[in-house]
Amino acid sequence: MATPPVVERPAAAARRWGSRAISVFTAVATRLVAIGLLAAGWELFPRLGLADATFLPPLSEVLVAWWQLAASGELTAHLQASLLRSLGGFGLAIVIAIPLGLVIGWYAPIANLLNPLLEVFRNTAALALLPVFVLILGLGETSKVAIILYACSWPILLNTVSGVRTVDPLLIKSARSLGLGPVRLFQKVVLPAAVPTIFTGIRLAGAYSILILIAAEMVGAKAGLGYLINYAQYNFAVPDMYAGIITISAIGLLVNQLLVHLERRFSTWRTQ
Repeated sequence: MATPPVVERPAAAARRWGSRAISVFTAVATRLVAIGLLAAGWELFPRLGLADATFLPPLSEVLVAWWQLAASGELTAHLQASLLRSLGGFGLAIVIAIPLGLVIGWYAPIANLLNPLLEVFRNTAALALLPVFVLILGLGETSKVAIILYACSWPILLNTVSGVRTVDPLLIKSARSLGLGPVRLFQKVVLPAAVPTIFTGIRLAGAYSILILIAAEMVGAKAGLGYLINYAQYNFAVPDMYAGIITISAIGLLVNQLLVHLERRFSTWRTQ
């Protein structure tokens, strides 16, 4: 005779969901403590005279300036320009660097051929090459997207190569003993095992795409968050400058959280 299913009582279910809600609230509150302390210090220090309000205005003034920029549409225009450049270079880096990294990591002859070039360029800072990109490609959008592409390619490429090369040899031997050919072995064993390391490189590249963009927009740009910060500094609009910095920080945080979510989606096979 089949055993009847166990039905959870409403009181027990309520306690379980209540406990889970408390755990989530506690985790979120703990993460917000540091941000709250920073915001409180930013607001109080200038007002108490512990910091020069001319160069570090209270947070409330910065937020008012941010709202005015947003309401006028100026912030939206700069944000759109920056996102188009950043996502363009970042997307091209993913499309180019991941396949190239998989090939280099999987085929030793190609790795031996390209390693000398990789060692030369991986140790050259992207910002050091910014004048070269400007001289060759001009001050337009092409040079900005190209420098972001260059900067983002290296963490993705190197982590992809590392991910392929550090796959557990026992997994590969077991798959070969089961009769998997090279293509199926790479598809079913090597690539899934390398996904976490690849996403580490993608997350690093996501941060680089924002940082390098800001520096590139300070040279010859007419729009973008980097231009906004530079323009506000020269015109001594300090609250506007900090408003641009806060916007950049928020974008970086959102991009990182999105990539973490995508990593979890693509790595559901792993034991959490």
